[in-house]
Amino acid sequence: MQIPFEPVVFGYKVNIHLLLEYLAFFIAYRYYVYLRRNTEDVISSSNRLAIILGAAIGAFLGSRIIGILEHPSVVYTHSLFYIVNVKTIMGGLFGGLLGVEIAKKMIGEKSSSGDLFTLPIIIGIFIGRIGCFLSGTKEFTYGKPTTFFTGMNLGDGVLRHPLSLYELLFLMLLFFVLKNYSKNKTESGTIFKWFMISYFGFRFLLEFLKPNEFLILGLSTIQILCITCWIYYYKFINKALFS
Repeated sequence: MQIPFEPVVFGYKVNIHLLLEYLAFFIAYRYYVYLRRNTEDVISSSNRLAIILGAAIGAFLGSRIIGILEHPSVVYTHSLFYIVNVKTIMGGLFGGLLGVEIAKKMIGEKSSSGDLFTLPIIIGIFIGRIGCFLSGTKEFTYGKPTTFFTGMNLGDGVLRHPLSLYELLFLMLLFFVLKNYSKNKTESGTIFKWFMISYFGFRFLLEFLKPNEFLILGLSTIQILCITCWIYYYKFINKALFS
């Protein structure tokens, strides 16, 4: 199979990344519905809907803002339509988190709401990353040139770190670890917090293998966001490690 993978169906070239992105949303949502149906949820349906709406708005804004900050040159070199579609899952996750917290304050919901979303989110990211891998160098998810044995030609004739494959392996491990951990009696919200801390920690390290061009103090926009996430969960991390 050649990468970028661009299948032609009925004479039309299929955008495999976009197709898998839509599939990721659909399957992740259906998995969430399944989990909620089979889990005792202390949050009412109306409040849960408000939380989902807050998450969606926050994720949309966060993914675009961080996406533009990751590639600020697009503001000067591309059309408004292109700029609006520049996005990153990292901004989406953190923006969604803030959107949920704002929505909960508005409706007066005190219960933690993230655990039920955690595994579906991982499934959605996993499917989306398959699309990123198949898109090769057409998506900015490829790595620096390498002579390491994992190096692959992702479409430009250069052996590069296949960052999407690294992430797929990590997501599989994280899914099964958190799924098993969720079977224990844990404080509400713990599963989601560990997901955010673990995933953002992994992405912080992965960024060193990415050919980023815009850096602040030697760190990419994504790495600065990862640090922001750790600061956000500082009390939880401190309690988990030292109490």
